[in-house]
Amino acid sequence: MNTRPLYFDYAATTPVDERVIQVMIECLGFYGNFGNPASSSHAYGQQARQTVEQARRQVADLVGARPDQIVWTSGATESNNLALKGVAQARGFSGGHIITSQIEHKAILDTARQLQDSGIAVTYLVPDAEGLITPQAVSEAMRDDTFLVSLMLVNNELGTVNDVEAIGEVVRSREALFHVDAAQGAGKVAIDLSRWPVDLMSFSAHKLYGPKGVGALYVGPQAQQRVQAQIHGGGHEGGLRSGTLATHQIAGMGAAFAVAAAAFDEEKKTIVALRERLLEQLLSLPGVRLNGSASQRIPHTLSLTFSEGEFNSAALSQSIAFSATSACNSASNTPSHVLLALGHDAQLAGRTIRLSLGRFTTVDDVDKAAELIRTACASAPAFWATGL
Repeated sequence: MNTRPLYFDYAATTPVDERVIQVMIECLGFYGNFGNPASSSHAYGQQARQTVEQARRQVADLVGARPDQIVWTSGATESNNLALKGVAQARGFSGGHIITSQIEHKAILDTARQLQDSGIAVTYLVPDAEGLITPQAVSEAMRDDTFLVSLMLVNNELGTVNDVEAIGEVVRSREALFHVDAAQGAGKVAIDLSRWPVDLMSFSAHKLYGPKGVGALYVGPQAQQRVQAQIHGGGHEGGLRSGTLATHQIAGMGAAFAVAAAAFDEEKKTIVALRERLLEQLLSLPGVRLNGSASQRIPHTLSLTFSEGEFNSAALSQSIAFSATSACNSASNTPSHVLLALGHDAQLAGRTIRLSLGRFTTVDDVDKAAELIRTACASAPAFWATGL
């Protein structure tokens, strides 16, 4: 009998798809595809290189890029660091101005603060009431010395989707580079980098049913000569990221992105139906508020704040795996910086849960979760009147 909690934390990480696991296994062991992709003088290395390049094409195909524009990294955090620090270093850390927002992932915020320490000015945009960063806000923050704007496609706590196409037009008109953290967006939002005015984009495998420890950075034509490597030693990945390539992880990421491309429409339809079913049950409860835009969002991620009462998220966590905030904030036991930026105080942030649905969520899971949450907040008084 399965006694594990219901899993509603897909935004934190996803289980590796069985189809992906099989591809990875084929790259392990003496009789597997275990060669070093850089060993071009023999068949083992050549076979591994073919696998790496196939995966590069699979990632590129999902996001409308060319394979040669995809640089392998250890994950979205490294990709974000390479994008921000790499662009700043290429300018010699000679002052200038960067724009980001208050609700970015800590991989962006901590990197931006490090760049501030090196003398670069940083503007942290405040989200609007819907949890969005608008093109107008970006336009108003642009300066003559702005050289980089970094904003996420999908907010990891709220599930809101920024209009990066419109923002990119603003940034490009001022001849700055535009970096987008798409860790939460790949496979959930239709991305077309052949058309979007985006210069750098970060991806992660483990948010899309691939393995942890591997990611990628898209480097577009406007950025190719304006990024410097942060890891040196061998000149791999066109000189942008040295290190022996982990064939099994890269093959897994490629397979995960290929599965996501094939399942995109059907999977989105399924998640939308599950989200509507869950929200119908939860928003009928008194004192429940949906955080962020009700329309400009992915269906996978919901941030819900509960009014004061008997709601006990700690007790609920015994039966449902969910997040009270992003994984990075949870690790430090601090209130969500995203919710604080939206105007929540620490108390309300502590009464907020993030429920995220995914490929293996079922109707039965949704109904059981709704019943458990309903029980947890049965005595909570009405506080907000809300709905979609």
